[in-house]
Amino acid sequence: MNLKGLTIAVPREIMAGERRVAVIPETARNFTAAGAKVLVEAGAGEKSFFEDEDYRQAGAEVIADAAEVYQNATLILKVKEPQLDEINLFPENSVLVCFLHPANPVNHEMIRKLAEKNINSFTLDSIPRISRAQQMDALTSMSTAAGYRAVITAAYHLSSFVPAMPMAFGMLPPSQFLIIGIGVAGLQAAATAKRLGAKVKALDIRPEANEQARSLGIEVIPFELPEGMGIGEGGYARRLPDEWYEKERETLTPHVAESDVVILGALVPGEEAPLLLDETMMKNMKKGSVVVDISIDQGGNCELCRYGEEYDYRGIFISGLANLPAYMPVASTQMFAKNVEKYLNHIVQDGKIDFDSEDEIIKSSLVTKSSNIVHKGTIEAMKNLE
Repeated sequence: MNLKGLTIAVPREIMAGERRVAVIPETARNFTAAGAKVLVEAGAGEKSFFEDEDYRQAGAEVIADAAEVYQNATLILKVKEPQLDEINLFPENSVLVCFLHPANPVNHEMIRKLAEKNINSFTLDSIPRISRAQQMDALTSMSTAAGYRAVITAAYHLSSFVPAMPMAFGMLPPSQFLIIGIGVAGLQAAATAKRLGAKVKALDIRPEANEQARSLGIEVIPFELPEGMGIGEGGYARRLPDEWYEKERETLTPHVAESDVVILGALVPGEEAPLLLDETMMKNMKKGSVVVDISIDQGGNCELCRYGEEYDYRGIFISGLANLPAYMPVASTQMFAKNVEKYLNHIVQDGKIDFDSEDEIIKSSLVTKSSNIVHKGTIEAMKNLE
C-alpha cells in the first residue's frame, strides 16, 4: 500500500450515540508507514477506548480543533455520514470514505451538499458482496455486531430464562425466538440465540438464506414464493408486491403469538424496510415478550417501533435502538477500521485515489465524483421522490 502524499483526517464522530472511530492506532501506524500523514481529532477514539497518546505513538498527529483536522485533508475517514455543518469544514476536492447510506431519503440533502462542494465520496454500505471484497466488507462486519447485540438486548429485557432450566420441581422450557430476515444480522442473531439455548425459528424470502439457517439447525418457517421473486442483485432481498407482504404477515402471525422474542432484520437495499409485524399481530403476543427491530435504521419492520427508543407496549418490551454496532464500540471499531484499511488498499494506487476504474468495487461504492452524483441507487431513489 502506497499512501505517499495523502493527508488522512480522522475526526471525532458527532452523531448522537456513535462511539466508534474510523481509524485505530494499529491502522494509523500502517498508514503512516505507507507514507500518509494522519491527523486525528483529540478524543476521537476515547469512546472506543483508544487514547490520544496511542495515536501519537502510532505516528499520528493529534489536533484539538476539528476545523484544523479537516483543513489540509485530502482523505477523510469517518464511520457515519457527515452532518451538514461538518461538510462546511471539508476542503473542496477532498475524498470522503464512510457509511453514507446515500439512497435513504433522509440523506439526500447531505449527498447533494457533498456534490455542491466537489467532495468525492465513497460509501462502505455499497461494497458488493463478492469474494475479493470480503476483507473490506464493513457492512457485513457491522451486521454481525448488530445481530449479536440484538439477541443480548432481547435476553437482557426478557422476563424469563433463555435456555431450558432444570429445577427441583421439573424443567422450565427454553424461550422461543423468532428471527425475521436471515441476512448477515439475522443469521448471527439466530446463531447467538441458539448458542444461548433458545428454541429458534426463522423466516426469509430467499431460499439460500433459509438453507444457511437450516445448516445451523434453525427451524425455517415455510413460505413459498414464485421462483426468483424475492432475490435481488447480489443475492440481497428484493421488495415484494404488497399482496405478498400481506401473505408473509399471515404466515408469521401464529409464530409471533407463540414467541417470547421477535427479532426483525429484513431489509431491501436502498429502500425503506418492509412492514412485517403490525399492531394486530402484536396484540396476540405474550406479556413479558420482547421485540427488537434491527432494521429500524431503514424505517423498521415493526409498525409500533420508534426510532432510537425503547418502551413498553401492553406488557411487550419494544426496542428500536438505532445503530446497534455502536453499543459494542471495541469490537465494532476494530472490525470497521480493518475493513477501511483493506478498502483503501484497493482504491488507492501509487498514492492516488482511483475514481475512474471500471472495477466493480469502486463503481458500486462511488457516490459523488466532483460535482456529480453517480451512485445508481441514489439517483433512482431521488427520481422516485420527484
